[in-house]
Amino acid sequence: MTPPDWHITGDLAQFLTRAGEFLRSRPALHTVHLTVTEALRSRGLRIYGEGDPVFGVLERDGEVRAAFFRTPPGRLMLTPLTAGEATGLAAQLALRGDKLPGVMAELDTAAEFAAEWGRRTDSTADLHARQRLYHLGELTPPHPVPPGRPRIATANDREQLTRWYVEFTEAIGESGTSQDPGEWADARIAYGGITLWETPDGLPVSMAGITTKVAGQVRVAPVYTPADRRGRGYAGAVTAQVSRMARAANAEEVLLFTDLANHTSNALYQRLGYRPVEDFAGYDFHTGSAPR
Repeated sequence: MTPPDWHITGDLAQFLTRAGEFLRSRPALHTVHLTVTEALRSRGLRIYGEGDPVFGVLERDGEVRAAFFRTPPGRLMLTPLTAGEATGLAAQLALRGDKLPGVMAELDTAAEFAAEWGRRTDSTADLHARQRLYHLGELTPPHPVPPGRPRIATANDREQLTRWYVEFTEAIGESGTSQDPGEWADARIAYGGITLWETPDGLPVSMAGITTKVAGQVRVAPVYTPADRRGRGYAGAVTAQVSRMARAANAEEVLLFTDLANHTSNALYQRLGYRPVEDFAGYDFHTGSAPR
């Protein structure tokens, strides 16, 4: 049974009632929890896969201290936990019989949870990626700007967006846990959530997306340029454009994640005015036997 501190449920409304104020108290650090739960609320619980999502809230002395969610087949997504809280949650979920493909959280939380999960389930935890969360300070557009112009993607671009989304998720190793590409494209087109950079002759060469605004924050995602078009300044130009759009829409925080192994993108975003907030780690679990 779950100890009383952790309230674990499949009811999104119940989760948001308990955790909503906590998540909004630090919108930058909780950006993924805010944007994913808003997508689930507005578009349905199975937009990320066929399994039922699960949500958890840690309460102590009447105060929410942490939260998690998981949208199968994706990883468990944790807000920061103390070492004891991380190992305790891993133990509880193992006793529940949960099957986890991995975890994503800030560095220490992810490492503590992954280590305890491995001990409890006889599994190994492989580091999938280390990411850095940035927030926008003073926007510094690139100079010179590459030839061409930005424009909002429309329904006429659906096939292009779908193809690029597949390529993007494959490039970052997330193709098995991503949304249906067509549904993703339709949702982004519906609210103008993808901007393309196109050459003077009208050829799309790069894209950058923004999430819908939740708790005053938006996140730039994804940013993708096909391999044969890279190194020409397109990604910087289109990212600057969506960042400018987010600010114009009165976003209080404009955020983005980068892969720490990609030195080119980290340097680019810092030149644009993005500043570090927190580092995160994702682990994949490979189970050798049932939980003990």
